[in-house]
Amino acid sequence: MQHAARSDPINQQEPVDESSIRYQVQRKIMMSFIEGLPKAELHVHLEGTLEPEHAFELAQRNGIELPYDSPSAMRTAYTFHDLPSFLRMYYMGMDVLRHEQDFYDLAYHYFQRAAAQNVVYVEPFFDPQAHTRRGVAFQTVIEGIHRAQQDAWAQLGVQSNLILCFLRDMSAESAAEHLELALPYRDWLVGVGLDSDEFNNPPGKFADVFKRARTEGFLLTMHCDVNQQDTLQNLRECLDLIHVDRIDHGVNALEDPSLLRDIVARQLVLTVCPISNRFVTQDLTGDAIRKFLEAGAKVTINSDDPAYFAGYMTENLLALRDEAGFSEEQLVQLTRNAFEGCWAKDSVRRSLLAKLDEYVRHAR
Repeated sequence: MQHAARSDPINQQEPVDESSIRYQVQRKIMMSFIEGLPKAELHVHLEGTLEPEHAFELAQRNGIELPYDSPSAMRTAYTFHDLPSFLRMYYMGMDVLRHEQDFYDLAYHYFQRAAAQNVVYVEPFFDPQAHTRRGVAFQTVIEGIHRAQQDAWAQLGVQSNLILCFLRDMSAESAAEHLELALPYRDWLVGVGLDSDEFNNPPGKFADVFKRARTEGFLLTMHCDVNQQDTLQNLRECLDLIHVDRIDHGVNALEDPSLLRDIVARQLVLTVCPISNRFVTQDLTGDAIRKFLEAGAKVTINSDDPAYFAGYMTENLLALRDEAGFSEEQLVQLTRNAFEGCWAKDSVRRSLLAKLDEYVRHAR
């Protein structure tokens, strides 16, 4: 008598999903490639690298009471839906920065994180008006940051050039005053920029200040954040009135063919920040970044305010790979754009590009 065949639950195996396995292997390989890739960051606000844990440490050191019970509660409060809602939290958080050592620690902590992600060159922003209006001296701020830059190069191998940003929601007179404060530290700065709330604060408001900065030898950049009021007009003023050397963000330039054409023709670098864009506009802007690449624009990837948006350089590149399907070649081109468009000396730029080329050859 024959018996029907029985399934053996012990020996029975689930069918193998080969496509899933293949994807996971490819992702692991790409993750390793991105982690080891030498990187340059051209758009990061040092005040935006203040992690909640560090904020609590500084608050305790300086006898400041924060409106949160713990670092995790503070991080939970990072629910931004637009630029103004982010800026309110951003300016509140930096109140713990009072002394030169605080600014040193802020900058050096960022450089440590950057070095761990193989970021070898940085052009960080700082906002002196956000501190002087709280009674902190300009000298206190810049000397703390400069010491951290020196130690980051000596101890971590991270080179950097500092950019002073004016707050566009303050007066042009205040910007001019802070430009004067910066002149004794001219050798410590590579450029000046413009950030904060764009609403009713067009580039033209600061035309005279930026003209003076140009005569003093500073390179010029300005924020044109995503989907802001009059953003296309602001972009046009950046190009034709201010004559910037770089544009921070600038994603909306794709809406105007003449703007895009001029940006490409002038080889202006665009410092785009995918993860921060997603927090503020609910869009990673991957499609826009790809269109910039296809148009030949010098678009780059950056972290912006990584402590608030939970993403440093590696996380931003991984997000483009995982969520927007960017290829290895595209990620390398974005990185190359940053090295080619940085404001380092020619000899430093050549060295950085050689480091990138060597890594890519070896990885392949």
